[in-house]
Parts: sequence; structure tokens; C-alpha cells
Amino acid sequence: MYPEHLGHLPAERAVTIHQPVPLAPVQAAPLLPVQPAGIPAVASIVLPDGRVVTGYAINPVQPEPVAAKPAVSRAAVNVALGGVGFLAVCGGLLLLTTFIAALTALITQLITLAAVIFGGWIAVQVFGASGHRDGTTVNIRKAVFKRNHFHG
Repeated sequence: MYPEHLGHLPAERAVTIHQPVPLAPVQAAPLLPVQPAGIPAVASIVLPDGRVVTGYAINPVQPEPVAAKPAVSRAAVNVALGGVGFLAVCGGLLLLTTFIAALTALITQLITLAAVIFGGWIAVQVFGASGHRDGTTVNIRKAVFKRNHFHG
């Protein structure tokens, strides 16, 4: 079906060989050899162009398990607690202002009551008929003032 190219037989393909180069260790401490628990399996893969790649199978790194999150986030709990505290303070301030207004009204009424009682007592003293006074009571019917002098 397809013409064969005699110049490109599989044996004549160019092969590039890569030799592994060890990496220099980052730490200054010497590396200690550790025996693996078991012999890892060797895997071979045939690529589409016919090359065979052989190597050890590497297990993917498993991430650490995530800690269980609470049902409600901490930020939401903090906001809710702040709102409750704010409402408590506002309620206390409302009660405080109500108490101050009631105390002011009470003091105003006490001052007014004291003024009425004291004023009434003074009015009774001034205008009231008191008991016996020392001296003579003179009823003046016709008074004559001559040269700023009283003649009765």
C-alpha cells in the first residue's frame, strides 16, 4: 500500500543515548544508602515510533490529608459574635440614655416642687395674718403730709 523506503530501515535509524547525570546534593551531610522495602517493578513502554522506554514505576506523591473544616467558618462566627456584642452595647446605651432622661425629669420635678413649697411658705409669711404683734395699730383715715412730715 505504501512504498517502502529502503534508506530508512529500522536498523539504520539514529539512536540517541542519554546517560543519567547525578545531581549534586544540596545538603552538606553525606547520603546514606537505604534498602528499599521490596524490589520495585520495572515497566517498559513502547513508544509510537518503535522505541522502548524501560524504567521504574514511580508512585505519585499523596498529598497530606486536609484537616476537617468546621461546619461554619471562624470568620462568620467572629462576625456574629461582634454583632451580638454590638447589639448588647447599643441596648445598654439605650437603657442608659433612658435612665439619664428619667433622672433629669425627676430632678426637674423635685426642684419645681421645692420652689412651690418654699414660695408658698414665704407667701404665708408675708401675706398671712400673724398672731399678736408688739406695738399699736393705728388706722389712718386722713393723712396730711406737709414739708415731708406726717401730721396725723
